[in-house]
Amino acid sequence: MPGSPIEVYRLTRKKHDQLWNTYVMRPLAAVFVAAIHRTPLTPNQITILSLCIAVTGSALFVALPSYRGGLYAVLVLELAYLLDCADGMLARYKKLASPTGHLFDFFVDELKAVLLIAVIGVHLHRKGGLGIDGSAWPAGGPGFLYAAVAGAVIVASGISLTNFVRRPELTGKDTPTEAHYETVGEKKPQSIVGRVASLVMTFLRFLNHYPSHIWIFALADRLDLFFWMYLALNALYLVRGWLGLLVRFGRT
Repeated sequence: MPGSPIEVYRLTRKKHDQLWNTYVMRPLAAVFVAAIHRTPLTPNQITILSLCIAVTGSALFVALPSYRGGLYAVLVLELAYLLDCADGMLARYKKLASPTGHLFDFFVDELKAVLLIAVIGVHLHRKGGLGIDGSAWPAGGPGFLYAAVAGAVIVASGISLTNFVRRPELTGKDTPTEAHYETVGEKKPQSIVGRVASLVMTFLRFLNHYPSHIWIFALADRLDLFFWMYLALNALYLVRGWLGLLVRFGRT
């Protein structure tokens, strides 16, 4: 049926998507898009609404330093992510997708990532949790505050790196309207080593896609483990990216 959630989902689904998106978020977002696609609401307006809701969820992390507060905050973040899926789906369904819209969506998504690592650090500072040294850091100690600052710097630096290496001047390609991973051709590796490496990279991308699993850490009351994992993943990405830049620009 034209305009139904099933049609919206079928026409706007992405290849190489995360399982959480394919089976949970995009079906829910399809219901939302089907309900509002005839209204004047634009994809960019949905992106802005998603950011506002994400800021609200981030504020809950700081205001409610408890197990239940973490659950509430994550629930609000997942709602923000549902809208983050819906903005692109609406753009594709109504054929409004554009490079500028894609860049705005990426900018907002990465802003939310910086905010997330910072506010969870503050949440753990107020609540206490497992420190990087394996010991329990008490509530009110400075450790998680230092880690929150370091995490925000690392994530923001990784975003700057990503923006730099994807610039048309370096890639030789115009800014796409699709997500970056959809513009890269999927080549199945033939060797065992290549297949293992591909599986590892897929798993790391899953870990870095926080909406897919942050709710599990929140339910288990282990947002401290999520915090250190997310910080470490972004630090590894930053180191790998800089090694590539040094090889490329440091040659004589």
